[in-house]
Amino acid sequence: MKVSVIIPNWNGAELLRKHLPATTAASGTSEVIVVDDASTDDSIELLHREFPGVRVIETDRHEGFAGTVNFGVSKAVGEIVVLLNTDCEPEKNFLQKIVPHFDESDVFAVGCMDKSMEGNRVVLRGRGVAQWRHGFFVHRRGDVDATETAWVSGGSGAFRKSMWEQLGGMDPLFNPFYWEDIDLSYRAAQAGYRLVFEKRSIVRHFHEEGKIMRKYSKWRIRTVATRNQFQFIWKNVSNPGIMLSHMFWTPIMLLKAVFTLDSAFVFGYFAALLRLPLILARRTSLH
Repeated sequence: MKVSVIIPNWNGAELLRKHLPATTAASGTSEVIVVDDASTDDSIELLHREFPGVRVIETDRHEGFAGTVNFGVSKAVGEIVVLLNTDCEPEKNFLQKIVPHFDESDVFAVGCMDKSMEGNRVVLRGRGVAQWRHGFFVHRRGDVDATETAWVSGGSGAFRKSMWEQLGGMDPLFNPFYWEDIDLSYRAAQAGYRLVFEKRSIVRHFHEEGKIMRKYSKWRIRTVATRNQFQFIWKNVSNPGIMLSHMFWTPIMLLKAVFTLDSAFVFGYFAALLRLPLILARRTSLH
């Protein structure tokens, strides 16, 4: 199977200079694409000067993560598309451990073992577990010794392009970041496709160097994450019991947020509420 490695970039020249050599070395003869999301730094000049073997695609305007990735996938030649963030370095045999899973026709995506560099420690991530509780999709890091996963990360995961296109790719509703990969994985699982975690495919992920951590405050990140959590629920839930539970518990959680001065949760909720017509339009297209 042909593989395309896609790296979305926004003003990440220094990250590209530091981490892209490991990606190109580990990708072998596979196509490597950097999709530049209207950067204003010297990313494009750097890529043309120092990485002539990398295919560079530019967006016309700043799109955010989902829109940028969708554009890259649409241009890829591979049957399998591997998404890597600019702050990632895959180990040399990471593709060889991923691709065989796609011999199973119902596999949509395969997640990599994400060795997350967090301060002075390494946290093993990449496999997620989730459940509906109190009307919310509660997710967390899972045991990396299991093979099933609730979602495949858009920062270090492989996807079957034909199924990606059938599902409509990542939803720009979640721009600029977070929950777009959970949403896509959830819709894939609902369609009967499988999500796999492969712990032998290892990617080192330097989260603290990434653009999200450097550009946005912790309050802003939590606000966006909360907004997108509500958008995910209102867009996807069709089970009446889950929706009733959500309607019951949401006011309680909002009151708790008010009393604990958790303004990010409150702002995130109302940011989602303002977008309700758009969310419902997305919901109509799904159900």
